[in-house]
Amino acid sequence: MPDAPPASPILTFHRLIEQARPPMRADRSAIGTLPTRAFRYCEAVTTATAFGWYVFPPIGLTLMWDGSQIFWTYDGAEHDGWIPLNGSAQFPYFAETFDAAAPEGIKGFSPPFLSALREPGVVQIWSGLVARTAPGWGLLVRGPVNLPRGHYDLYEGIIETDRWFGPLFSNIRLTKTDVQVRLEPDYPIFQVVPLPRSLYGDETMQAVVVKTRLADLTEDDWADYEDTVVRPNVDPNRQRGAYAMRTRKRRKGEGPHAVLAGSDED
Repeated sequence: MPDAPPASPILTFHRLIEQARPPMRADRSAIGTLPTRAFRYCEAVTTATAFGWYVFPPIGLTLMWDGSQIFWTYDGAEHDGWIPLNGSAQFPYFAETFDAAAPEGIKGFSPPFLSALREPGVVQIWSGLVARTAPGWGLLVRGPVNLPRGHYDLYEGIIETDRWFGPLFSNIRLTKTDVQVRLEPDYPIFQVVPLPRSLYGDETMQAVVVKTRLADLTEDDWADYEDTVVRPNVDPNRQRGAYAMRTRKRRKGEGPHAVLAGSDED
């Protein structure tokens, strides 16, 4: 039987467009695209890759930018050819569905699916989702970690979704003109990560020290460097992936919020 949802979830997704694929926990192998050696031995890469949830386009679509105008089309479009994206466009037939479910006063305010922004080649795309986080938590929206993509970039952002309940979208910058950019409905378009507000607040960001001289390294620093770098390279019998094994062992011994609580025990 599937695990029951937590009593007080940190992150809740609401799927408004029912055709959309539900969010999926990010995969340590980047959906099988990581090189085998990286997947087996590089815990840093696999941990970062699995950090968050994949979010998918609610429909397969193709975008193209000719340098001044953005055009689009989607799977199952009634008419062949490109549709100019002038301002915003609704997800096909969603406005009627939204209005049928929405209370009075909210009807007519369904989120746009695509919007052409003022910046050249930049498109805002809605995932079909709305997200809410627990008090004190925000949501990092970024490109899928270590997954390849072609001819577009994503702008990253942190949304305070504990107080802002609106469409979960991302901004895409098309990087090449007259090239078709295909977005598949089963391939992540972005990745979201719940973060405690204290993690990205000024107090945390300013609690940083920059030491600029080699002489600033202490005896403990040199000892740790020797343990991390020197010994593995002079040991002819060293075990591959030792860092990964130590990290996994440490992770198993910690509670889910040990880092937030200040624990740093191996």
